[in-house]
Amino acid sequence: MASSFWFGGLALILASSISPIVAESTPKEFVDAHNAVRANYGVGPVSWNTTLAADAQEFARTMIGTCEMVYSNGPYGENMALAYEKTTAELTVNYWASEKKFYEYKSNKCIEEECGHFRQVVWKDTTSIGCAEVECIKDYILTVCNYYPPGNYADQLPY
Repeated sequence: MASSFWFGGLALILASSISPIVAESTPKEFVDAHNAVRANYGVGPVSWNTTLAADAQEFARTMIGTCEMVYSNGPYGENMALAYEKTTAELTVNYWASEKKFYEYKSNKCIEEECGHFRQVVWKDTTSIGCAEVECIKDYILTVCNYYPPGNYADQLPY
């Protein structure tokens, strides 16, 4: 069985033996997954913020029935992922982190593909996160994570 992640038109298939059940990642799982990636870049840890999580949940619920990958343009940094069947916080955050291969630190630019999700995960000034998962249509899980302070500014290095 496979778990698929979609960002715009890009699909990535991650092999797994996960049953088709809605994911219910815990705050600790999201925090641990983010902090594991952040530690690789010498960036401080993040903590869970219930306000950010509630905002992510409220926004994610607006996507039920459509699974549209449209960002909220809210006051926080934001990452989104769409998975088929089941996902975990670790899989989702690691997928965002996999965009590192498209990021060139020296020029502070994305090369060939998107790398903004990676940059937001490792953004040095971000200290808190809040995430939510919803089944937006049958068997599709939408994950939204909010970040404060927001990051991913084009004219600043992420770490």
